[in-house]
Amino acid sequence: MGLSGQPFGLRVFELHCEDLTSLLNSTCEPANSVKPMATQLLPSRTTAMRKPKAPEANRARILSAAVAEFASRGFKGASMDAIAARTSTTRALINYYFGSKEKLYLAVLEHVYAEIREAEHHLELDHLPPVEAIRRIVEFTYNYYVEHEYFVRLVVAENQAKGRHMKRSPALRTINRPIVELLGGVIARGQADGTFRADVAPIDVHMAIAALGMFNVTNQFTFGAIFQRAMGAKGDVPGRRRQVADIVLCWLMPESVFQSRS
Repeated sequence: MGLSGQPFGLRVFELHCEDLTSLLNSTCEPANSVKPMATQLLPSRTTAMRKPKAPEANRARILSAAVAEFASRGFKGASMDAIAARTSTTRALINYYFGSKEKLYLAVLEHVYAEIREAEHHLELDHLPPVEAIRRIVEFTYNYYVEHEYFVRLVVAENQAKGRHMKRSPALRTINRPIVELLGGVIARGQADGTFRADVAPIDVHMAIAALGMFNVTNQFTFGAIFQRAMGAKGDVPGRRRQVADIVLCWLMPESVFQSRS
């Protein structure tokens, strides 16, 4: 017992309470009063850890916004905050789905290349003679570049980056293999019946088609300004498209055809 007649331990507890009260300016309560506070924190904690709803829809929305942002500004200039603003989300949610800015950019490249390869898959060339099949591929490609300028801008931006991001995606090589196989089948048919020359490779044909088609989009402003000629979607799309197909088909003709014409 203390001098005041109270138990010594209780007196010390009261003194400590008075000291803590003066420091914290709050009521000193027993230790077990902390439990309600912990209980109150649990719901918000649970909410923070809850997975986002509609993950596939969210991912697709972010990817679509990222395509526009990266196509407009390239990898370095693109802003994750701008992508978040376009989708009314947060950088944290974008990283939740994609991991980082570079991984999102790679997902964009894989997505846009997969789109064009998927569209090529539906061309249905098997019933066409080799010449008509090549013409259809050329015309499709030319139209695709005109109608999907974001794809061309992304290709140009990655070339300016020397392809360093694309090199980190083995999936891109797999995604783009079908176009070479598609051209290979058509060219083999043309070589078998004597329509096409024997010394041409599908990858070279693909390169020629892409180069001639992309020029109309990549150089539309410079070429148009210098030579005062409308380019891109504002130019003579049917005429230029036909010209590109003729150039490719002339190159594919056997030398005997040229000799007979000369």
